[in-house]
Amino acid sequence: MVYQSLKTRLKQIVDSGQAACLSESLIGLEKESLRVAESGSISQTPHPAALGSALTNSAITTDFSEALLELITPPCSSVKQALSYLDDIQRFVYSKLDNETLWATSMPCVVRGGGSIPIAQYGDSNIGTMKTVYRRGLGYRYGRSMQVIAGVHFNYSVSESFWDLYKKLQGDTGDSQDFISEQYMGLVRNMLRFGWMIPYLFGASPAVCKSFLHEKPTMLSEFNEFTLYEPYATSLRMGDIGYTNSQEDMAGIKADYSSIDAYIKSLQCAIEKPYAAYDEIGVKVDGEYRQLNANILQIENEYYSTIRPKQIALKDEKPTTALRKRGVSYVEIRSIDVNAFDPLGVNDEQLYFLETFVLFCLLQESPVLNPMEMTEVDMNLVQVAHYGRQPGLKLNRHDQSVALKDWALELCGAMQEVADLLDEVNQCDCYSKSLAAQIECVNDPSKTPSARMLEEMREHEEGFFHFAQRKSLKYLDYFKSRELSPERRQFFESLTQESLLQQQEIELSDSLSFDEYLQQYFSNR
Repeated sequence: MVYQSLKTRLKQIVDSGQAACLSESLIGLEKESLRVAESGSISQTPHPAALGSALTNSAITTDFSEALLELITPPCSSVKQALSYLDDIQRFVYSKLDNETLWATSMPCVVRGGGSIPIAQYGDSNIGTMKTVYRRGLGYRYGRSMQVIAGVHFNYSVSESFWDLYKKLQGDTGDSQDFISEQYMGLVRNMLRFGWMIPYLFGASPAVCKSFLHEKPTMLSEFNEFTLYEPYATSLRMGDIGYTNSQEDMAGIKADYSSIDAYIKSLQCAIEKPYAAYDEIGVKVDGEYRQLNANILQIENEYYSTIRPKQIALKDEKPTTALRKRGVSYVEIRSIDVNAFDPLGVNDEQLYFLETFVLFCLLQESPVLNPMEMTEVDMNLVQVAHYGRQPGLKLNRHDQSVALKDWALELCGAMQEVADLLDEVNQCDCYSKSLAAQIECVNDPSKTPSARMLEEMREHEEGFFHFAQRKSLKYLDYFKSRELSPERRQFFESLTQESLLQQQEIELSDSLSFDEYLQQYFSNR
């Protein structure tokens, strides 16, 4: 593959004398973690009031379930700052939990059927009710168990000063936001092309508790009487048993990444197009909403992708409306498993690589993905998820078969100059060291988290559940032994109290019925 455009653009940035603007990028993290009871099953208790309102707390909310916490950092100026913030949130959360742990892996603990998974509640406001109904719809459409698989999201944006420089270097004289959105969409397309690297390097879900599948037929092998696995799997979370868009495929809807306008149009089409299988579920049955609508997608977020172009939505604004009005402001990478070998669920080495990878995807030429290449993208991701460490594994690239190892080493080689430049502008050697560590994992798959996980399970003669429980209890002790400073504790206490007041204000300010609210929400474009 030719990387000349990447080399040319890197040289232009360096020669401009303004490469330091690459050190001004912002990083945010979102980490999901199940609250697990002492019995080892999903907690049945409501979201703790001591953590504030899941509707309005900017740092601590819930995802699908009352028991599935989502811990969110703000945009941070460095990897260290983002990890430090995430560390503080988890210490605060642990100080408020009562005889519960945060599960240390992506795949869940013992799941006693979908009925044992309480759907997240957000209060009595229209927006809170909408969030709950949306999740209820996900449960009806895909099953609840799939929705409690946890992950880590990596949010990334480059600085305005970089965009000013890069636009000038590219000779673009058009609208600045149009240029930015176009470049971010190119990044997204390349991340889709090369995104199989993330589950290979960071996948940490090669095994799952049998209870997760509820005795459904499966092609997975038996690790022991309680655990299923794939011998060479990296991330079953990203594979066939994870959250996919198979229903959307059958309905003939796929996101179009050729431009921001095409992307918005394709998602809007899916939100507005009825789907017979969902119509059979019913929308409002016996006075209760089962889903927001019977269309291919209830809302944009239902479309699962490993990466999303994002814009911060204003009050009651749809994500596609925010993108159409203000363009792309950052990207969200969603394919990262919770790292069972780190208390935070993610570490600095991973984040330094991800920043290098994202910048590589931004600067490398990114033609439009044709249908054949999109098929290859989907196939490669599933192949790596289930068989990524298999010796000699081949992937598809432009209708040609290529060894995963060869392609991965090629990509890492192309990223070297990006890592070196990031080292230079950040006055460190973190990026090149992280890249070197990933090259070791390519050359020796036994160094990947997925391989290490299976090896440790064998060494301890334990299945997935006991491995994950052992790690979870270890990290409980880790966080409990490190109290927050009084200043940081007060900061999170303030967020908690403010969020409770904000939820009350939202509930008091509602003037529409929920039916009217939904109609108005979906009519706004």
